[in-house]
Amino acid sequence: MADGALSGVRVLEFSQIVAAPVCGVNLSDFGADVVKVEPIGGEQTRRTAAIVPNEGKGFQALNRGKRSLVVDLHDPRGQDLIRRLVPQTDVVLINYRLGVADRLGLGYEHLRAIRPDLIYWQNTGFGESGEDARRAGSDIVAQAYSGLMVTDAKVDEDGAPDLISIPIADIVSGFAAAMGVGMALFHRQRTGEGQYLSTSLLRTSLFIQAGAVMREPVSDAILRNPLLEAAEAALAAGQPYDSMLEVRKSRQTARAAFRLYYGGYRARDGAVVLGALTKANRDGMRQVLGFPEEDSDSPDYDALLPESVERAHEWKRRFRARFLERTAAEWVRDFDRVGVPASAVRMPEVMAEDPQVAAEQIMWDAEHAITGPQRVVGPAVLMSKTPTSVQRSAPALGEHSAEVLVESGFSAPEVSALVESGVVLQR
Repeated sequence: MADGALSGVRVLEFSQIVAAPVCGVNLSDFGADVVKVEPIGGEQTRRTAAIVPNEGKGFQALNRGKRSLVVDLHDPRGQDLIRRLVPQTDVVLINYRLGVADRLGLGYEHLRAIRPDLIYWQNTGFGESGEDARRAGSDIVAQAYSGLMVTDAKVDEDGAPDLISIPIADIVSGFAAAMGVGMALFHRQRTGEGQYLSTSLLRTSLFIQAGAVMREPVSDAILRNPLLEAAEAALAAGQPYDSMLEVRKSRQTARAAFRLYYGGYRARDGAVVLGALTKANRDGMRQVLGFPEEDSDSPDYDALLPESVERAHEWKRRFRARFLERTAAEWVRDFDRVGVPASAVRMPEVMAEDPQVAAEQIMWDAEHAITGPQRVVGPAVLMSKTPTSVQRSAPALGEHSAEVLVESGFSAPEVSALVESGVVLQR
């Protein structure tokens, strides 16, 4: 196998939950040697929904390709151990709560004193300045604070806010960090300089809904300001949270016609989603449905007029009734024939065996030290000259502790003493 673009780069990952593991697994796919530093009991997500102790699928999915080094960082000997690894380390990833790394002697200034050209990334909940910087943060909190949760507009059976089902702010932060690390390595190659990188769940959450967050006076006067006034009035009147969402939804009238062609419909045996973003796509959808007279693409159509909104709702009712006449497979077949982006709605649990997934070779075979053979989702990016690859399955707890330390210059007696004293765990 050809070397990846980051072959020869050593990464120390001090991580938990999602953001930093996502960054690390991407760097591993590009060829970096990623050493995940875990506490003595292991990262807590090892135990989340785990059938095999310490080997939950969620943990394995985000930590494949890495090696596990288990160290008690609250013991000064464990902190000294890490400092001995830093001269041979190119990149440090950390997503502990702001201030924790400094208390452990693992902050950027501490480690840069050992290796000046170190690249160091830290992710936080709310950033590193301002009065909220030291607040605890997590993906669901970032969803609420940033407005993502309102944008998704989900509620539970009690009408309370419900989260977006995947930790989207964490995941995007991890991808952004991997991109940033790559740019920092490129800069270091040109100049010899290391640098400090930071992301936050707040920053990422705003980036992925930039159109809603940004301010522009003309559009705001017509769309944003009346929407906010109505939503705030509903809350002030004591209406429940889900009622406020309905008020917000009802005020987003400019999208009524757009959602005719960009959204989901129930079919006879399931559901179909359409993504008709161009007039050509929408014309194709009208042709398949048998409704060529729908006129929202005409030059004089004004999406903000009340009569246009009402007409769009009427067309939505007609579209819904039409979709119920046939199966999802029949609809997708006919939309494919005219080039309209469409899909039946699938469950993720069936995707490992999907023919298109197989054709794209997205799934990789791996062998886990404890759970045995597995098929994992492979790299998100393909490269022709420096191929990305799954280097190994996720590590068992402490599987590589002795291996990493010996490679880094620790003698066998030193390693044995650290294991016997409980500072290091070796599987």
